[in-house]
Amino acid sequence: MVFPGKPPRMSPVTPQATKPLDPKEGKNSVQSLAKGLRVLEAFSSGAEEMTLSEIASAAGLDAGTTFRMVNTLVNAGYVVRIPDSTRFRLSLKVLDLGFNAIAHTDLRALVRPLLHSLVDQVNEAASFAVLEGGDVLYIERVRAGFTRLGADIRIGTTIYAPITSIGRTILAFLPENQLERALAAAPRHPTPAVQAPDRATLDAMLAAIRKDGYLVGESSITKDLRLLAVPVIGTDGWAIGAISVVVPSIHSTDEDLKARALAPMQQVARQIARVQEAIGGANIVSTN
Repeated sequence: MVFPGKPPRMSPVTPQATKPLDPKEGKNSVQSLAKGLRVLEAFSSGAEEMTLSEIASAAGLDAGTTFRMVNTLVNAGYVVRIPDSTRFRLSLKVLDLGFNAIAHTDLRALVRPLLHSLVDQVNEAASFAVLEGGDVLYIERVRAGFTRLGADIRIGTTIYAPITSIGRTILAFLPENQLERALAAAPRHPTPAVQAPDRATLDAMLAAIRKDGYLVGESSITKDLRLLAVPVIGTDGWAIGAISVVVPSIHSTDEDLKARALAPMQQVARQIARVQEAIGGANIVSTN
């Protein structure tokens, strides 16, 4: 949404509680971003809806800057204009930033010891990931001893879900509306070297994963690696994430990997789901 006309006339107000932006820090920061964050921070439980003049006062910005910042945040989906009024409020999109950060931090803390126990049992590297938009986000990863694999996957890495084994395993156990939203989302970091399967091929892959309850096979991203991925299913019957174990292909066949790791992985997946349910966490799969 773009507001027509010129910004309204307002007297610049700098409240005492707002620290002025330091011009000396300009070389080390993006001042316009800092001003946009001030606008977001202006909203609080006591001021959930505000006019432009109220936002300017709370953020310590002048009228023209406030108008541009609010207009930009509305276009980006982080602020919405209240219909038939001159007031604004934060959107669920900005609230999700905080909710996702809290959920992922808590989840990582509970998943870490369970992944360690899995690695102790199978002596192979293991990962846990959730869906965020159209990507998988790696929340935790545990290596087996000092073994280094060719995959450069770290905590916080995001990869387009349809091209990864762990991503396809999550997609296979999503309700149809969430699946469609995930597939419609653009990848955060495109991987030109890896071609995503066309929809018909992907649908066949997902159907096979649903039938088997897991995915095993060669990595589509890293040569000479074999993966086994298992979904973590929440109380509603849908995936809240997935765990994977990866081995050098030369050391294991699909059947060998399944024989060694499938049962322990399924047990850990159930434990993650139970603990997540016990702490009252919401489904953390995000397709916004």
